[in-house]
Amino acid sequence: MYWLELAGETDAFAAREAATAAAGVDLLAPGIARTGAIDRARVRRLAYTRAAHEAVARTDADVDAAAAALRAASLDRAGSVAVRARDVRATSAVSTEAAERALGGVLVDRGFDVDLDDPDHVLRALFAAGPRAEHDAVAGADGSDADLCALGWVAVEAARDFAPNPTERPFFQPGSMAPADARAYANLAGAAPGRTLLDPMCGTGGLPLEAGLVGADAVACDAQAKMVRGARRNFREYLGSPGIDDSPDWHVARGDATALPLPDDAVDGVAFDAPYGRQSKIARHELADLVGGALDEAARVAPRAVLVADRDWRAPARDAGWTVDAAFERRVHRSLTRHVLVLRRGDVAGSGGVATEMSPERE
Repeated sequence: MYWLELAGETDAFAAREAATAAAGVDLLAPGIARTGAIDRARVRRLAYTRAAHEAVARTDADVDAAAAALRAASLDRAGSVAVRARDVRATSAVSTEAAERALGGVLVDRGFDVDLDDPDHVLRALFAAGPRAEHDAVAGADGSDADLCALGWVAVEAARDFAPNPTERPFFQPGSMAPADARAYANLAGAAPGRTLLDPMCGTGGLPLEAGLVGADAVACDAQAKMVRGARRNFREYLGSPGIDDSPDWHVARGDATALPLPDDAVDGVAFDAPYGRQSKIARHELADLVGGALDEAARVAPRAVLVADRDWRAPARDAGWTVDAAFERRVHRSLTRHVLVLRRGDVAGSGGVATEMSPERE
């Protein structure tokens, strides 16, 4: 078993993204989830998970209780250790310094050497209290009160190797998506080595760029020639030449999201950020026609999709043959809340995007 240390402020969304790299994710407390097995490479590429820790013990969010649990736990490690405690989102009122001293003392009593600078193993102590998130598509997100300490050996930490902020890229336009968000949406759409992700409304290319950075091949389209040229500049800068020197394969073309020049089932996943509250730059489309047509085409070319928008497009998604696996509202700023739909085609069994090969063993 592993403890997942979540990032961001939206635990249900973070847990859902984590399910693309872990099996049976269950939200336990603010910022903490558990899973039975992980894909280490995919955990490293997550946007809203800090780390996965091999479980040692679980108890109440209390230093004495944590020390007692550690004394009783089976510890299959040798070498030097260090303890790193965290009061998750300042919810537990636990002194992390006191926790580190107490837990470090237990490890010394059990024969370990403490090395705070370069330990062989790091014991993470996560303290959290308060209500869990509520969400009907995420296990454990039931709004109930939680109070726990999760003790675990650090197994893998997320690399957080996103592309630079949009303003620092060769091509930038206002309204570009934050890299962490783009990474999460790409992950939810199934981006991974050996898979191909399509963005039919790519803009500056942020979503497919993050798909490429996790190892997926990327296909991107946009109605505006300026965006196509700019996305290519960004891809060349951060993904390299397509298919050369282990770079992911990528293609950017000018095209209509409602009439894609692709055969049926051409890609593994689709992710796109629909226009916000304005007419599409494709003059003949109203916004509803554009989004509905894009959803139709996405269902033709891929079994899974993620739609990001400034409103709820669930009804058009269902009309296009999609099953809504999960829907999230994510506040960006005072005047913008993103609606995120995680979709699977009606003929595809639900899997939450979880990798098929999981290993519970540690490295």
